[in-house]
Amino acid sequence: MEKASLCHRNTPLPLLNRPSNFLQFKHQNSFLKFPNPNLHRLRRLNCSVSDGTVSSSLGATDSSLAVKKKAAEVSSELKGTSIFLVGLKSSLKTSLGKLLADALRYYYFDSDSLVEEAVGGALAAKSFRESDEKGFYESETEVLKQLSSMGRLVVCAGNGTVTSSTNLALLRHGISLWIDVPLDFVARDVIEDKSQFAPSEISISGSYPEVQDELGALYDKYRVGYATADAIISVQKVVSRLGCDNLDEITREDMALEALREIEKLTRVKKMQEEAARPF
Repeated sequence: MEKASLCHRNTPLPLLNRPSNFLQFKHQNSFLKFPNPNLHRLRRLNCSVSDGTVSSSLGATDSSLAVKKKAAEVSSELKGTSIFLVGLKSSLKTSLGKLLADALRYYYFDSDSLVEEAVGGALAAKSFRESDEKGFYESETEVLKQLSSMGRLVVCAGNGTVTSSTNLALLRHGISLWIDVPLDFVARDVIEDKSQFAPSEISISGSYPEVQDELGALYDKYRVGYATADAIISVQKVVSRLGCDNLDEITREDMALEALREIEKLTRVKKMQEEAARPF
């Protein structure tokens, strides 16, 4: 299979906030397209508390309302700033991203999924990544450039976003949060859904202990990049703060509230810095 590439040297890529119906990425002398979130409002996620994944109990309802209330408080200071979630891919990270997008009335995107669309689908992306991981990450940079050029997004970012100084600089266009999930959680996800990681990253056919060991190596590989995020949203920290007996008691609402509190702190610090920089 001929390697795919995303080239922008001769033809500038149209930005997300330009009046175009599609984002375009040049690929093998043709343009592959996916919808512009500004013009296709159906792409915005609204499934956080109504998609069947949250219990209808009073406690779950109270948690959902608490998330929406905190999001409303944060929104006025956030002013449409995008949020980028880094860290190992997991169902909790994805679910958290969708919930934050819903609560803040933002659009939700997964950068790896957008790369897949840009290079011709999941199978093409898998082959591309296995044959040219560097090229795949360069493709992710092109996607990240598009996403970072506009606001009101929650982006679940792939590992490629923390592998270069260029990508890390693009994350500075928004607020970045490291979603730190225990490896045993992620290992369970991999066992249940083997499509989450490419075979080039981990041996998805391995046993649970083997998968956990390989995830540990992957975590160590990207940890320095993850640590550049503006704040860490740690499952372990939330467990400790809430006084839970085990990690399984933590819900995505608990994580969302933690994330919103950190976002609130960051926006307050930014506001103080801006006020301090103003001339007398």
